[in-house]
Amino acid sequence: MSSDNTIDNDEVLKFQAMAEEWWDPSGKFKPLHMLNPCRLQYITEQISWHFELKLDHSKPFKGLEILDIGCGGGLLSEPMARMGAQVLGADVTAQNIPIARAHANQSDLTIDYKHASAQDLANDSLRFDVILNMEVIEHVANPSSFLETCSELLKPNGLMICSTINRNMKSYVNAIIGAEYIMRWLPKGTHDWSKFLTPDELKNLTVLAGLKVVDIKGFSFNKLLWKWSISTNDLDVNYVVSSVK
Repeated sequence: MSSDNTIDNDEVLKFQAMAEEWWDPSGKFKPLHMLNPCRLQYITEQISWHFELKLDHSKPFKGLEILDIGCGGGLLSEPMARMGAQVLGADVTAQNIPIARAHANQSDLTIDYKHASAQDLANDSLRFDVILNMEVIEHVANPSSFLETCSELLKPNGLMICSTINRNMKSYVNAIIGAEYIMRWLPKGTHDWSKFLTPDELKNLTVLAGLKVVDIKGFSFNKLLWKWSISTNDLDVNYVVSSVK
């Protein structure tokens, strides 16, 4: 894997230490397992809307080439493959790849997993219909350069879905103090609040990368129902931006 200016080696080391727990719903990735149904709902709705696909088909995403950048253990790659897409899952944390491959084999799914950065894939002249860029940008060293590379990886009329965490006092209380120190869902130090991006910052960087923002929503956690939902107005903590090339 080649080096590039978007890889934060300290972040890679954090995820190396947690790699074995990707598919444990009660482990260190419990927050992602809880959020995943909500993420998948948004992703499938955006892809079907943009490409005018009907989700009632057994393989609605057949023919689409999807990149899951920062794929981790494959929590998003697998459902995309089940829906018929040709999926490439890429991650700069080497330990994630054999875990993702093994789980895909157990699930009888064909997914191409690579230990590679976005820049590595761009250097190989790969291009995709869809890029899933979920909970990654807050872990890279240079968000602007990273988004420019993702834009390069998109085909014309391609769709990128990018989710992250807002930077404000509420996100500090919820994503850092709550998730890491009180609930202990994540190891302390998993997130660096200073690396979070506000929605306006992410939108501006996305436009500068040559993409058009077409949708923005929030992922809102209801503490009474103990579940996530898609919100049109609550972008205070977790949010997602869709853009097209």
